[in-house]
Amino acid sequence: MLKKIDIRDLRLGMHIHGFEGSWLSHPFWKTRFVLSDTADLEAIRRSGVPACWIDLDKGFDIEIEVAPKPVVTAVPTAPDVELKEPSLAPASPKVDLASELQRAAATIERSREKVIVLFGEARMGRAVDTRQCVELVDDIADSVNRNPGALISLARLKTRDNYTYMHSIAVCGLMVSLARQLGQDEVRVREAGFAGLLHDIGKMAMPVAVLNKPGALTDEEFAVMKSHPARGHSILQDSSLAAPAALDVCMHHHEKLDGGGYPFKLAGAQITLLARMGAVCDVYDAITSTRPYKNAWDPAGSIQRMAQWKGHFDPMVFQTFVKCVGIYPVGSLVRLKSDRLAVVAEQAQNSLVSPTVKIFYSLKSKMPIPVETLDLSKPHCNDQIAARESPSDWGFTHLDELWQ
Repeated sequence: MLKKIDIRDLRLGMHIHGFEGSWLSHPFWKTRFVLSDTADLEAIRRSGVPACWIDLDKGFDIEIEVAPKPVVTAVPTAPDVELKEPSLAPASPKVDLASELQRAAATIERSREKVIVLFGEARMGRAVDTRQCVELVDDIADSVNRNPGALISLARLKTRDNYTYMHSIAVCGLMVSLARQLGQDEVRVREAGFAGLLHDIGKMAMPVAVLNKPGALTDEEFAVMKSHPARGHSILQDSSLAAPAALDVCMHHHEKLDGGGYPFKLAGAQITLLARMGAVCDVYDAITSTRPYKNAWDPAGSIQRMAQWKGHFDPMVFQTFVKCVGIYPVGSLVRLKSDRLAVVAEQAQNSLVSPTVKIFYSLKSKMPIPVETLDLSKPHCNDQIAARESPSDWGFTHLDELWQ
């Protein structure tokens, strides 16, 4: 039996069935579990969620204690991939973001040069030697392992001219981070990164005028663009290393869970886990990047919009992805309860809603203020994020310099 209770009445041993409001409001990727950790209980109380539903058949009541039954969480997987349930917090970075930024920038530059050469071979119709991608993926995976936020955030800062190449590097990094968060072993992590790197190679077979068109595509042009998964699949089949993971993601990263995608309108279990991962990573980097036909959306706004696209993404994969980049990803503009504006500089390890921020603007005085770094996850911190803000509404163009 379900029972709605005030968050203040929540205690260990209760089986949480759901939270009031959007899942984005609370710090967990899941909503149904036995509350057994004091840190989790405190995180819920700090989140601002007013109420939740508990299942009295599976856990404690407010007054009557009932021994909780063991809970088995079913996680959808592709037939050939084993998953572990994600923990509350991702693995701790080996180094802080500031320490990794310079190394990540060098990795991105080396990767960009190699991807340009590789994709250039594909554009000229030559057989692609994808073996050279192995070392490249290892470099990206190593950087993400040291600190996921550094390379992923830097790769988002691409120009219209180098979008296709940088997009491939960014999706590689995102796939590596997501695969690790899903509990996959390092072999699977590398396969996911490899697939992310090559997922858009079919765009090299697209007419340049269509690929880089600054305005909206005509129906005929869009039909041409929709052929890039199949063209990429063909390119990879002819290469020296046609990895099944890369072929799968290349062909199916535009499929949607509700069957509304392309090229085959696959739905549900017809789409493999890797392709579901590729769909989320591809879209996130695309909408947070400057394109020939549109400006980038801000990271936090992009997460909120993606959460509203029902039927597009696998909910479990998307919610796990949010644990990788945060509800307020690095570079997001946020308004604090102290009436100050800040840019998110680094994610917290134990909370999706309490990152480290750099405060730079006072809403009371409507003036810039000396930059202050504040870790919102610290116990003594008495400030919180009140809402995300759109940088375009404020005319701010220097946010990336601030978090870097």
